[in-house]
Amino acid sequence: MQIAIILYPGMTALDAVGPYEVFRFIPDAEIRFVSNTPQPIITDSGVLVMGSTHSYDETPNSDIVLVPGSSADTTTAMADRKLTEWLKKVHETSKLTLSVCSGALVLGAAGILEGHPATTHWIAQKALYSFGAEPRRDERVVKSGKIITGAGVSAGIDLALSVVKELYGQERAEIIQLLIEYDPRPPVDAGHPAKASASVYKIAKEEMLQAAKNPRNIISVPAILWRKALKKLR
Repeated sequence: MQIAIILYPGMTALDAVGPYEVFRFIPDAEIRFVSNTPQPIITDSGVLVMGSTHSYDETPNSDIVLVPGSSADTTTAMADRKLTEWLKKVHETSKLTLSVCSGALVLGAAGILEGHPATTHWIAQKALYSFGAEPRRDERVVKSGKIITGAGVSAGIDLALSVVKELYGQERAEIIQLLIEYDPRPPVDAGHPAKASASVYKIAKEEMLQAAKNPRNIISVPAILWRKALKKLR
């Protein structure tokens, strides 16, 4: 079972590492961290560095593909032609295509989400409409055919366990859950907009929007819109 986890500059580490910690306990798993070329990848914190092990060219056919999100560089990834073209191609033969957080928007930019229900981070739900997807704001994990999308960041663990349950059964999923001692008991309970107070929601939204400000968007956003316009003309 070859599992390709995409890495790109500015990605959110937990979006990739959470599922990795689940998938690495699949007995026959071959996990690849994939980018345009094997290299160190600086995550959105600007401090933590991850490393891609394989290039897109070295990974033409994976059983499972996972796209993480980013707090600041999602649009840059969406505008990355090499990434979206590879993703579109590998999706044709994958058993499952997955996303965590705003990684769903990268799937959308690759034309994969059209006509599908999907979820993403709460702040990006409306953006799903732009790619012909149906937002499911209150669902943590959404499955539509072989596409499975997860909500924000920590939802990647839930998504990965759901994949293990589907492919390897309830017992294997429970074994992995126990191995990583995934037994959430949060000391606070504001993990979804429906649960957060108005003041907490306001501050969190302001901080997310501030983090998302990226000078590269001046280039990335027009590139994405131009491709969408050309697609409509064809």
